[in-house]
Amino acid sequence: MPQDVLQQTYDAIVVGSGATGGWAAKRLAEAGLKVVLLEAGRAVSPKEFTEHMPAYKLKYRDHSPEIERTRPVQKQCYACMEYNYEWFVDDLENPYSTPADRPFSWQRLRIVGGRSLVWGRQSYRLSDTDFKAASRDGYGDDWPFSYADLAPYYDIVERYVGITGAAEKNEMLPDGQFLPPMQMTCGEVRMRGRVKAKFGRTLTIGRAAIVTQPHNGRAPCHYCGPCERGCSTFSYFSSPFTTVKDALKSGNCTLITNAVVRHVDMDSDANKARGVTYVDRLTKETKEVRGKAVVLCAQALESTRILLNSATREYPNGLANSSGVLGHYLMDHVAGGGASGTFDDLNVLPSANPPHRPNGIYLVRFRNTPSSGKHPHFIRGYGFQGGSGPDFNMEAEGLGAEYKKAVKQGIYGASLGAFGESLANFDNYCEIDQNLKDAWGIPALRISMAHGKNEAAMMRDAGVTAAEMLEAAGAKNISVQTSFGIPGMAVHEVGTARMGNDPKKFVLDPFNQAHDVKNLLVTDGSCYVSSACQNPTLTMMAITVRACDHLIDRFRHSDV
Repeated sequence: MPQDVLQQTYDAIVVGSGATGGWAAKRLAEAGLKVVLLEAGRAVSPKEFTEHMPAYKLKYRDHSPEIERTRPVQKQCYACMEYNYEWFVDDLENPYSTPADRPFSWQRLRIVGGRSLVWGRQSYRLSDTDFKAASRDGYGDDWPFSYADLAPYYDIVERYVGITGAAEKNEMLPDGQFLPPMQMTCGEVRMRGRVKAKFGRTLTIGRAAIVTQPHNGRAPCHYCGPCERGCSTFSYFSSPFTTVKDALKSGNCTLITNAVVRHVDMDSDANKARGVTYVDRLTKETKEVRGKAVVLCAQALESTRILLNSATREYPNGLANSSGVLGHYLMDHVAGGGASGTFDDLNVLPSANPPHRPNGIYLVRFRNTPSSGKHPHFIRGYGFQGGSGPDFNMEAEGLGAEYKKAVKQGIYGASLGAFGESLANFDNYCEIDQNLKDAWGIPALRISMAHGKNEAAMMRDAGVTAAEMLEAAGAKNISVQTSFGIPGMAVHEVGTARMGNDPKKFVLDPFNQAHDVKNLLVTDGSCYVSSACQNPTLTMMAITVRACDHLIDRFRHSDV
């Protein structure tokens, strides 16, 4: 790295190159600001993508002892496998702790693009029922802006990213800027019609960040299926080959890889952030970079960890934490409730090599809505994701030729799995573990979170309603699930540096600026006030664009 890269003062330092960091770098650099983008991991090449590699080429057929040894937490993620496990952090080098009775699964990547390389791509807008939920049911706090404030930024993100989906005119799920939708299967079409007829509920094709026609230089999806292993046609949205690429192309952005940020540096006299200190991941050298503004996009828990590790004499409990709420109100969607069954009358034989649609169906929230009224057992609500189609019957009975025949005859399955809102709770939090450090000597997090009675009641209800809807669609052999996984398993963690108007209750203002330090911004999921039940990434990207546009305006007025 040329030494002058670290000697100059940038307009903005962006920490993290994932979904939000990529957008921050692109938006600021294309506006003419000089940006340095810090990423804790290495760059990724399309040569590493394995979406077309057959399983027989794997050395251990996805039973690698190296994964078991170095990534015992990361392997809990469906996307971490022998094909790509090196993208995920080494848990031995990147430890964290939890209380014995409050486990949390923190699934992380440290590569350029972060989790945007393996995310599920489901992209749903929040509505004012979400942003103003507290005004409806009295729990928690409203967001400091409305849907109308964020809608133009949703438009910007969707038009660029490319979202496949269908308009539904549902009050709980605002429509957006969609590319042509992917097609539903016969079973899904049946479910959609019968669920609407009997319950008045909306089942739609998933809204996913995958292009279905040529878009911004990216080829349409060819339905190979395993997106978490990379995409050689860049059909699904990942930041290295879209936003980060654009930022670098502008000529105004410098990317520094293998930069593990230790803390934000302060000019205490001016009460401003003056840069960050990071550790080179490979050499373990400590280095500094200077900037007029710092934008943290490292991921909700990681950005909060940086702030907690940035404590000063003026901010002894963590930088920008005069409110005392930094690290608190951690949320992750509750998941696990739902049901599955079979459509025995759909005699469609399975194929050994069918097109793999990288998307499912989405059943829009119908509990505690403006039109449904209040549920007696819980507040807020859940949405379902799932699908239906033919597959081989791997649980067939019999032996020999009889077993082979039953397997090949197949089974037409259907399933609905819920993602429910996680309530903001002060007692769900992260803090610095004073006795634990990572491989670079940086104090690690202690995470303490548990789902509560409201989430449990929600998942019980989700199991019942999913079974009712499958039964109405004609499903047989219905199995109901009402349990739920540990926090973190949804990989939708948000909160911990929440935004709001009152500096005594919130870390960030409505434009993601720290109340205490005006040139410090946090625009990833940590800013969330409530989790809603929709996947969070689309909203995080829209919030980032809004915050960056406001920061650009401040630069224009010399107010940074």
